[in-house]
Amino acid sequence: MGVFSKTCEYAMRAVFYIAQRSYEGHKSGIKEIAENINSPEPFLAKILQKLSKEGLISSAKGPNGGFYFDGKDLSRPLADIVTAIEGDDIFKGCGMGLTYCSESNPCPLHEDFKKVRNQITHMLYQTTIGKFNIELIKGQVTLNK
Repeated sequence: MGVFSKTCEYAMRAVFYIAQRSYEGHKSGIKEIAENINSPEPFLAKILQKLSKEGLISSAKGPNGGFYFDGKDLSRPLADIVTAIEGDDIFKGCGMGLTYCSESNPCPLHEDFKKVRNQITHMLYQTTIGKFNIELIKGQVTLNK
């Protein structure tokens, strides 16, 4: 089980896949992306629509259409993907999902979870889509076996 929801996991995988294919000069269709990131196609279509609406990825219609990145999109932090899909709860929410939890009224996990949450937040804001894409292109990280 990951830190992120299944929707967010698929969104990140899709973004990384599209970025890698864009680097190769290719626009990717939903079917291709779904097959390569192991995602159900209808579910992925909704995610890509949301990411496109938020301006995180670009899309073109027609026979040579598909989803792609232009240069400026690669400088965006991973946090933008998470926020587009999940909102910003992961950056400030309670580890137990309690609405009353705060600094003045902490839940049992508050202090420990806050440390972990701050590390995740830092990583998501400091890592750009482009940085991850370079590591993917160089083979330093992978999206599949």
